Amino acid sequence: VITIQADLPPEINVAAKIEEVRAWIEENADSFDPRVSLDFKGQDEDQQESMQFLIKAFLVALFIMAIILVTQFNSFYSAFLILTAVIMSTIGVFIGLMVIGQPFGVIMSGTGVIALAGIIVNNNIVLIDTFDYLHRQKGMPVRDAILMTGFQRLRPVMLTTITTVCGLLPMVTQTNIDFITREVTVGAPSTQWWVQLATAIVFGLTFSTILTLVVTPSALMLRYTFGEKVRWLKQKLSFGKN
Repeated sequence: VITIQADLPPEINVAAKIEEVRAWIEENADSFDPRVSLDFKGQDEDQQESMQFLIKAFLVALFIMAIILVTQFNSFYSAFLILTAVIMSTIGVFIGLMVIGQPFGVIMSGTGVIALAGIIVNNNIVLIDTFDYLHRQKGMPVRDAILMTGFQRLRPVMLTTITTVCGLLPMVTQTNIDFITREVTVGAPSTQWWVQLATAIVFGLTFSTILTLVVTPSALMLRYTFGEKVRWLKQKLSFGKN
């Protein structure tokens, strides 16, 4: 057994460098003895274990939320529509990281995505619950109920997003405010640990909120429009048989 160890400067992405080494090993595989096996340990091994754990935790969280949503709304479509916001928020996280040029940290960014899932579903729950109340209990037409839902719940949804984003901006910008000494420092060591988590929540929440206000009402209208088309087709088929 031969162990090769190496350290990298803080500004170098370890994961990207490991991928370069693996690519080099694949290109030069013929030069290695077939009896020799290569394994990556240390930080890469810990990172892979953390990634597998976070993926399982994310799937379990989605499963538990799906059960609760189906039980409360008594509709698989509503539960599916709410959980799609989680997927949209994940897309927003990766877009935000690419915009600011920050790597995806498995532990902190992954934890931020999981925490983001619990925040994101609230916006869709508010919209769909209000729509069901206006349409089923108040008897409003579908289109009017959707428009009234957007009108009534726009401010609560935007307030939730804005307050959360503003509260996390100091972490995203690595700004440390000391109220005792009245000093403001940027890039303090105490803020670097939480940058990736805060960045994931801020960009994911902003991106998914904008899409939720458009996609969720459209999806609600699509369900009833599709239902009307199906009923119309059944009537045509039954009329043709008669």
